[in-house]
Amino acid sequence: MRYICQVCGYIYDDAKEKAPFASLPEDWKCPLCGAMKSDFKPEAVSQPKAIKKQTPVEADADLTKLSAGQLSALFSNLSRGCEKQYKNEEAGMFRELADYFSSITPAVQDATLESVAALLQSDIDNYGNVRATADAAGDRGAARVCVWGEKVSRMLSSLVNRYLRDGETMLADTNIWVCTVCGFIYIGDEAPELCPVCKVPAWKFEKIKGRAE
Repeated sequence: MRYICQVCGYIYDDAKEKAPFASLPEDWKCPLCGAMKSDFKPEAVSQPKAIKKQTPVEADADLTKLSAGQLSALFSNLSRGCEKQYKNEEAGMFRELADYFSSITPAVQDATLESVAALLQSDIDNYGNVRATADAAGDRGAARVCVWGEKVSRMLSSLVNRYLRDGETMLADTNIWVCTVCGFIYIGDEAPELCPVCKVPAWKFEKIKGRAE
């Protein structure tokens, strides 16, 4: 039996490992990305599927209205994208827009870890529909965004659930690293050799410093 990490794709093969997956302790973590045991799913046996013609669906007008927080995140990502292309002037303008919308974003009243966990799970559950729409439209770029977005959402969900279970001990005597390309977050003494999501090398990771550093 093979089990696949839903965050990074690491495969735990019972036939090749010393112990079956079911016998691993509940606090066992993915050796590649640090995801929890519960983030692994049995490998599905692929079945041939009939190709169905997708009917284009027009998005509701309300879905095109972004909040100040969403606009801040959008412009922040555009700024980072420009930085990667060495377009520093454009990056600076997008950063100013991101900072402005961040400054007018109202505080979230129920910003608990439990609510964050629920929102992340909702995003994960909806990625299938979003990916189907991208595939139906033949939009390879959007489909790629869906792949990365789902992986990063699963990673964040795994981290939040680990923190809900383990508390501050999860972060004791270790470091936090963020991939500057895709946003993958890794907890460990050193950054991973390759990002489990976008495969960039370790030097693309930034170490998050605590308040005392």
